[in-house]
Amino acid sequence: MALRPPEDRGVEAKMDADNLYREEIITDRKVGTLRMMTPVKNDGTTDAARATLFIGEAQIMTQAGPLPINFEIEAKNLGEAVAKFGEAAKEGVERTVRELQELRRQQSSSIVVPGAGGMGGMGGGGKLQLP
Repeated sequence: MALRPPEDRGVEAKMDADNLYREEIITDRKVGTLRMMTPVKNDGTTDAARATLFIGEAQIMTQAGPLPINFEIEAKNLGEAVAKFGEAAKEGVERTVRELQELRRQQSSSIVVPGAGGMGGMGGGGKLQLP
């Protein structure tokens, strides 16, 4: 059995021909952006059997700079997606803030122990997880 090089293992770059979308970007140039994802067949024609997806995009400012927020908007058409943008953005920001707080909590509960791990206890740095 021949071994493949590490760069050839794992990821297969093959598109799913049954799950294609045409993407259109809609913006008011003030608050945010909507991505209207229209389902298409593999010949490029619109697939009326599947629903159009609406993805909202906004940014919040953090100490590290702007943080992009993406959120799905449950809507049947563009007008409904525009009307629901504000509430969906608010929920997306709240979800992202909760996730960031959880990451900070996890980070603050770990202690870096100098010299732990590595080769023969030299260099490196291990983490000791507190219960």
